[in-house]
Parts: sequence; structure tokens; C-alpha cells
Amino acid sequence: MDTTDVVIAGAGPTGLMLARELRVLGLEVVVLDALPERTGESRAGGIHARTMEVLDQRGLLDGLLEQGHPRQVGHFAAIPLDFSDYATRYPFSLVIPQSLIERELESRAAELGVTVRWDAPVTGYRQDTSGVEIEIGGSNGIHRMRAAYLVGCDGGRSAVRKLAGIDFTGTEATMTGMIADVELDDPPAEPFFGHRRGMGDFSAVQLQPGWYRLVVQRHDRVLERGAALSFDDFRANFTEIAGADLGMRSPRWVSHYGDAARHADRYRAGRVFLAGDAAHIHYPAGGQGLNLGVQDAVNLGWKLAAALRDDADDLLDTYESERRPVAARVLHNTRAQTALSRPGPHTDALRDIMGDLITLDDVRHRLGLMITALDIHYDTGCDHPLAGRRVPDVDLVTADGPTRIHELLRPARPVLLRFDDTSPTPLEGNGHLDTVFARSHAAHWPIPGVGDIPRPTALLIRPDGYTAWATNDLTTDGLAEALRNWLAPITTH
Repeated sequence: MDTTDVVIAGAGPTGLMLARELRVLGLEVVVLDALPERTGESRAGGIHARTMEVLDQRGLLDGLLEQGHPRQVGHFAAIPLDFSDYATRYPFSLVIPQSLIERELESRAAELGVTVRWDAPVTGYRQDTSGVEIEIGGSNGIHRMRAAYLVGCDGGRSAVRKLAGIDFTGTEATMTGMIADVELDDPPAEPFFGHRRGMGDFSAVQLQPGWYRLVVQRHDRVLERGAALSFDDFRANFTEIAGADLGMRSPRWVSHYGDAARHADRYRAGRVFLAGDAAHIHYPAGGQGLNLGVQDAVNLGWKLAAALRDDADDLLDTYESERRPVAARVLHNTRAQTALSRPGPHTDALRDIMGDLITLDDVRHRLGLMITALDIHYDTGCDHPLAGRRVPDVDLVTADGPTRIHELLRPARPVLLRFDDTSPTPLEGNGHLDTVFARSHAAHWPIPGVGDIPRPTALLIRPDGYTAWATNDLTTDGLAEALRNWLAPITTH
């Protein structure tokens, strides 16, 4: 029987990101997918600022920036949100099909030795105190593999979630959205989004040169999940709502979705975990789903590594306690966006009021930072305003020359960043973190949702780019206590 450290079910963005995280940290990983091969379907259409930061932390962003195109405007229920003044190196959304994101992530994971086994559905498993024995089906018959952990990144119909007996509770669909990626003989002069008419709305956005995504949403019908939708059906529905078909032809992908919102009751069943759409599905408003899954992967990856290397199993419980509330908030805001998208004069009046409110900076920032996930805050037990928030990508000067904070995170290890000139403490040399002494010309750091804060004297940055601890008054005792608290979960077993 083959053995490995972690088996990941699902070769989408979440699974590929997790696989690469684990390989960077030196773990053995196998990625399984039930499909016979990659479909090439475009699916999600872009990534937001926080996901771009996460990818930049691992050196994975440049290739995607070259293939996509930035748009400084997002939306809340098709009401525009200007991202251009957000305190990030990437104050825009990047329009890029999921198929290109998957291709880039798979290529970069392959550089580290990750391969995807296609036609390999997970059909069963049993676990004990030391690992999981996984049954794998497919056209070549049943075989088995043993791993320390199994992670289901296998989508909204997750086989892993069902096998684990984890409930997927929530609300049923009340509408249907239809998508087609096509060429247009009569393309619009400018992209348009969420034009409301009759019982629905419609959009046309250019994904790549000559290639458009058309969307029509209908609130007067519900298609069952998995029901067939032909290109002729799509064209008829789009034409009925939009009044024209724009000369659509040569469809590359036709699909449909609803506003069903479901959330796994738990993210962990012993040595089995869920991430991405296997843990949460929702109406695709604001393009949050792919982003949510990639960030799940980066939160879980370093914790799995700590559990495997240092027997820090208790640390794995923080994956659910940190990420489940984030997903719950996404389900909440997408339900609100569904309500704001419904047809009729009552919703029209509400949208007019919301449109006025969104012109206020406080409202625009509150909604936009939620959509982009720049405002996420985890409870780390430290009361510094930076603690629990993503660390800003500040320019630094170190003994090795100029760098950025995100570049320090390329090895996926915790970093103790110090702006003082005292000697390291003994705890800093234990191999569990990297200590960097640096200078920063910025006396204040802008933190989304908080404002400008004085540059800390020292901060401890987690591998996923969130600040575990920070201080403006560095003392040897205070630093030693912070490091003991950080190291306790991975050194006391």
C-alpha cells in the first residue's frame, strides 16, 4: 500500500494551493481528482486583493498578473465599489479565468514534485489514531493509500464530506443564473454589469481578447443543480431579458448556478478536513468563492505541517475556529446580495438608497474590505491593533539588501521581524522561526479597516501572513513570553 503525508481530494485552486504549501514545507502529498482530466472550463472569473497578497507571499502572483487584467471596480449586488484607494499593493480585482489560475498553480506545484492523479475518486476511508486508509476508485479498479491526513477540496458535492458524515446545512436556491463564455459579432462598446430588466438582469464582460462572459440571472425560475443547459437555452434566456443576443457564437462553456448557501457543520472529523467549496457554497456574488478556498488552504497548510513535524495536533483545531466564521460571513453577505438583486419596485428603491450610501467612504470601505477579505481579523490573544490582521507588504532594508515583508514569507515559515538593534533572545534560535532585523522608512503603516498605526518595534508573522503578536514597547521579557506562547503548541508534546 502506498503511503504519504497528506492526501488531497480535488485538483481545483484550493487543492493545488494546499498541495504546494505542503511541498514547500517538505511534506509528501498526493492530489486525487475524480475527473478523467482537467476540463479547461473557465468557471470563476478573477481574484481579489487579499488572494493576490497570499499568492505574492509564495512568489506565485507574477505569472497571473501577466495573464489577467486589473479592474479597480468591484461590486456589491452589481452596485459598483471603487477599490482604488485600499491600503494594499493590489488595489484592484484581477480578471482572469479559473482555468488559467489552475494551470498556473498546477505548473508551479509540479515544479516541487506534485502530480495530480486523474480518474481517482475517493470512494471510502477508515481512520485510526495514526492515520487514514483511503479507498480510491476509478476505471483501473479499487486501490488503497495510507496518509496521516485526508483533506477534501472536492467541491460542493464533496465525496469526502459525505463519507465523513458532516452535515451541509443552509438554504435552497431561489433563482437561477446562467453563464456562457462566447465570441460576439456585436460586442458592447463598454462592459456592462447587472443591467436590470423584467424578471432578471444581464451582464457582458470581456475575459480575454475576443472572448466574453455573458450572464443572465432570472428570479422567476429555478433550475435543479446538475440540470442540462444548452447554448440555445442560454441564448433564448439572455435574449428574452436583454433584448438582443449580441451575435453570440462559438461557446466555450455554458453552465448555470443558483443562490443555494450551505455550510459544513464542522471542518474536521478526526484526521479528515474540508476546505474550499467542500466546506461552503454560496451565490457567486462579488467573486468570493475561489478566493475563500485559496485562503482556507494557506491557513490549513502550515498547521498540518506543524502537526506532522511537531505533533501539534491541537493547533489544527484553530483551522475551523478561524476559517469557519470567515465563510459564514461570506454566506451572509451573498444572501444579502441576492436580496438586493431581486426584481421589482421595492428592490429598486432599496438599491437606490444603497447606491447613495456606497458613495460614502466608510460604507464603501466596509463593504469592499469584506468582499476583498482585507479586513479579516483572527483572535491571537494579543491586543496590539496589528495582531490577528494580515501584515502589510512594507518595503524593508535588511543586512541582505532591500526586500518586502511578503518576500520574507516565501519559505512559508513564521518570521520574527524586529526593528530594534538588540541581540536575539535564545528562543529565536530554536529552528521554529526566522528572525529578521530590518529598517523601514515608513513610520506608520496603513491597516485596512483600522487606519494608520505606528510601526511596531517587533512583530511575529505567521506563515499565512497574519500577525500573531506585535509590540511598540519591546522588552526582553515581553519578547520571550510572546515566543513561548507561540512555540507552546509545537514544542510541548
